[in-house]
Amino acid sequence: MIFQIVSYLKFLSKSQNQHGLHSPFVYDLVTKCFYDKSDYKDYELIRNYRNDLLRNKDLIEITDFGAGSRIFKSNVRPVFSIAKNAGITLHRAKLLYRLINYLKIENTLELGTSLGIAASAIAANKSTRLSTIEGCPETAGITLNQFQKYNLKNVDLKIGQFDKELDTILKDKPRFDLIYFDGNHQKAATLEYFEKLLPAAHNDSVFIFDDIHWSGEMEEAWQEIKEHPDVRVSIDTFQWGLIFFRKEQARQDFSIRV
Repeated sequence: MIFQIVSYLKFLSKSQNQHGLHSPFVYDLVTKCFYDKSDYKDYELIRNYRNDLLRNKDLIEITDFGAGSRIFKSNVRPVFSIAKNAGITLHRAKLLYRLINYLKIENTLELGTSLGIAASAIAANKSTRLSTIEGCPETAGITLNQFQKYNLKNVDLKIGQFDKELDTILKDKPRFDLIYFDGNHQKAATLEYFEKLLPAAHNDSVFIFDDIHWSGEMEEAWQEIKEHPDVRVSIDTFQWGLIFFRKEQARQDFSIRV
């Protein structure tokens, strides 16, 4: 916790809003998407989906293949507590929805479905297709029920360990407009999945990494990703790190308050 507080203070000291942004692409992204105050009708689906989980008192046993939890001491956890403490916030879910719309995202991949709150934000736009992977069978069971309840037919949930499921997904050499990394907050795994999924990116793709300031090694992973020769633009929002591959873009790094 102390590490994250210190990291956040450092982030605040160097971060900015839309003022002083000299990249037209990033300026438009921030003003027309990040700071868009419109009340989209699909927000209701996302809100209801999340609130439904926050009312669910069922206990499930978690199978964790990642870095573990700093909050839960037991692998037997109530659904509402997972949604509250480990799920994406409503604020972030709305931002993710706006990114999908603004960037006209059609084909997406998510590593780490959990209870599907982020997935609901992606799939609320029915023209967007989402492939998402969850390693824990009991969590995936709850999530599948949620997808059916909220008629999210544009989501393909795969249950299993990332490496195996990714090999199956990548076999047909797909291209993704957006990839959301939220399943393993360890440096080695983050870099491994980044490298593995680079061939699935195109010039206008965006990769989103969750919890880039979760630990020192996650900050190291984020730094290495930013410095990759294929990356042209990086945006640190503290919770998320976004990277773009636009070859026509000047090489720049930004820290943006959202």
